Amino acid sequence: MSTSNPILAIENQYGQSIWMDNLSRDIIKSGELKQLIADKGIRGITSNPAIFEKAIAGNQIYDEAIEAGIKANKSVVDIYEDLIFSDIRNACDIFMPVYEESDGLDGYVSIEVPPDLAKKTDDTVTEARRYYQAINRPNLMIKIPGTPEGLPAVEQAISEGMSINVTLLFSVQSYIDTAEAYIRGLEKRAAAGEDISKIASVASFFLSRIDVMIDERVDRKLETADEEAKAKLEAIKGKVAIANAKIAYQKYKEIFSGDRWSALAAKGAKVQRLLWASTSTKNPEYSDVMYVDELVGVDTVNTLPPDTIDACLDHCDPANRIETDLDAAHQIIDGLKDDAVDIDLDAVMDELLQEGIDKFIKPFESLMSSLETKVKQLAAV
Repeated sequence: MSTSNPILAIENQYGQSIWMDNLSRDIIKSGELKQLIADKGIRGITSNPAIFEKAIAGNQIYDEAIEAGIKANKSVVDIYEDLIFSDIRNACDIFMPVYEESDGLDGYVSIEVPPDLAKKTDDTVTEARRYYQAINRPNLMIKIPGTPEGLPAVEQAISEGMSINVTLLFSVQSYIDTAEAYIRGLEKRAAAGEDISKIASVASFFLSRIDVMIDERVDRKLETADEEAKAKLEAIKGKVAIANAKIAYQKYKEIFSGDRWSALAAKGAKVQRLLWASTSTKNPEYSDVMYVDELVGVDTVNTLPPDTIDACLDHCDPANRIETDLDAAHQIIDGLKDDAVDIDLDAVMDELLQEGIDKFIKPFESLMSSLETKVKQLAAV
């Protein structure tokens, strides 16, 4: 591996793990996934319904498995689960050496429970259990949305010994609530005399979507703003997501210190790392690696889509920046309340959470529909 690989510098010098936000059978079968681990330093991988829709729809690599499901008289849902569970198991096996070498810190593969359960606590727990048992790999992470209904499911799943990726976090408060759910789950498990040293969790804090939504509001206000207001509006454009993440990291440091956490750490508990998600820059005027360079820091994960991985390998500039310019970060967030700006961050975060759930439900429904069509086509042959 090249010593000039910025991803390895981020991992080895600054204590941040780089995971990939993309999974398909193609990269498993072609050996590309193994190469990404060996050559580029990828330490884990995440999936979601949108990623699986892209992977399965219109891809012949799955046809043989679909035909086998048809012959076995399986339902479309069962065929879908066979496809993705198989991919997840194989990816877990490929990442197992990373999991073992890092003593369970990295090497995880994330799979999301069905996204239409985001507001159903008991159903989420039931599906998490079923996925965990069916896939049966120690380096599996079940993804559960960090909704008010999802967090009790996170707590329960952690108490039962599952590793959990809490997804769709936008606000600092939602992150604090997530960390609390993790800690309560560990405490419940420890109180029952169970081992807590093998459990891992990440809190997936979304970035680019925040800037997209804030910037849209800023642009609308700029159309009618006076000079003073324009300066204040321009000062926050493209800056809110990173400022928000830096503040969340300070909360992480507070939560995972002190007596309460020390008692769990003494029993082998691992901190719940903040994971930066939605890290592909949507605005071409911004650096395509700004959500990487600006948020390098110890005990964090950054999950990058393939294009951002390539961009980072080409021109990332690693440095420990997550704790720099903290006063400026607070000023940016406080600046949203200025009369000239007047953007309600809580309202934006609530809207983003709902939109985020929809962005997973729609491709999930679309995938099930296209899979149903494919099943009919192949069954007719």
